[in-house]
Amino acid sequence: MSTALKVEGLAASYGKIQVFWNISFHVDEGEFVTIIGANGAGKTTVLKTISGLIPLRGGSVQAFGKSLKGFSAAKIVRAGLGHVPEGRQLFGLMTVLENIESGADYLPEARKEAAKTKDFVYKLFPRLAEREPQLAGTLSGGELQMLAIGRALMSKPRLLLVDEPSLGLAPALTKTVFGALQQINKEGVTVVLVEQNVQQSLKLADRAFVLENGEIIKEASGAKLLHDPDVQAAYLSI
Repeated sequence: MSTALKVEGLAASYGKIQVFWNISFHVDEGEFVTIIGANGAGKTTVLKTISGLIPLRGGSVQAFGKSLKGFSAAKIVRAGLGHVPEGRQLFGLMTVLENIESGADYLPEARKEAAKTKDFVYKLFPRLAEREPQLAGTLSGGELQMLAIGRALMSKPRLLLVDEPSLGLAPALTKTVFGALQQINKEGVTVVLVEQNVQQSLKLADRAFVLENGEIIKEASGAKLLHDPDVQAAYLSI
């Protein structure tokens, strides 16, 4: 099986504050992988560093066998990585359609297939089709999360990084979002998920990592970690 993402000795900081020093893991093509950990463990920073939103302070990141060293965030998108950020970060004064179409901007290959990709997004999230002319700033939290995922899909990513998609969502909408991520993965997109809903994310994951104090302390299948006594005690209140 080919490797979609290889992270070795990753180090990142915010100014003088070092978040982590030496994180290493890999993700195979087609996998659904989740990273769990307490607030402040560095999960979001890992995704931001991979996608070029935070400068790489040490180590290396490879996507599909190609080093991303020195790549801008835009060039990393062109290399096949999509990022659904925590907090969604959409354009509130733009319509649903305009936000979706912005995901294919500056990507000639993605623009060629934009209509087909948009149809897939609307099949995943029919509510977005209904809200197409509506301003994004007037959507509910669940609709905003659907839109953030849809926008990321428009770049035709081979690897999708997803940060806290269930944050602030009701259980029914959380189920919808997780179901969509599962479907995206079935379509051949590799998924790396950071998520506070540990139980649901581990149920979906082929493999999972536990991040604590800036380092990965456990790695196993999602099912195995779901029944790990330490994980249960720390994250599942069991």
